[in-house]
Amino acid sequence: MRMLDDIERLAFQVIEAGTQKGKKIVTAESCTGGLIAAALTSISGASATFDRGFITYDNNAKTDMLGVLPDRLNVFGAVSAEVADDMAAGALAYSHADIALSVTGVAGPNGGTEIKPVGLVFFGVATRDGRHVHVQSNLKGDRHEVRHQAVIEGLKLILSVLEE
Repeated sequence: MRMLDDIERLAFQVIEAGTQKGKKIVTAESCTGGLIAAALTSISGASATFDRGFITYDNNAKTDMLGVLPDRLNVFGAVSAEVADDMAAGALAYSHADIALSVTGVAGPNGGTEIKPVGLVFFGVATRDGRHVHVQSNLKGDRHEVRHQAVIEGLKLILSVLEE
């Protein structure tokens, strides 16, 4: 239960910080399948700061919903810093949010390669004031653990941006 407690605590802190700063948040999730949005909206009062969430598991969804160019997906692959950046920028463009968080990765148990192993996750952040950041994490564990660790890392990243 420790991971779930961490998720709930971090989600509460994100909602509190976003509300206090008057900032709206949007998520664009692939490997986490909406778990970050679910964590945020599980907190009472989330509507003050959570704008919307995109679940773009399939590459076509990344293109259709977030404007990620097919060429970028072909060149870099869905699990890449470049696509995480594009997902965050697209989520910002197609929302009313001030801060966008994206996540894309290999949750496993299948899909990993020597170059992109299971547990490789990229996060992107884009803000209305022009900030663009991406973070790479190499998470360990089974599919469930990788996804939940990615939620924790994503929430920490949003919180760090809000607290700047």
